[in-house]
Amino acid sequence: MVDSASTDSPRLVPCPQCGQDSVYAPSNPYRPFCSKRCKLIDLGAWSSESYRMAEPGSGELGDGEPDTDEQHG
Repeated sequence: MVDSASTDSPRLVPCPQCGQDSVYAPSNPYRPFCSKRCKLIDLGAWSSESYRMAEPGSGELGDGEPDTDEQHG
């Protein structure tokens, strides 16, 4: 038996970029992000290699957050 309340209301998830509610449904082309802006910010962080994982055996854990104090020369 399917609960009609669960099919009537869209599933809301926190946007991975800003944390606001985001509709996780085919009607949102930017899912799981809330907007095109948040999706592009995340894409930019990936393309600039701001998201980093620790090298094996380095003892540092990668937390999945952008490296904000990266120095550009």
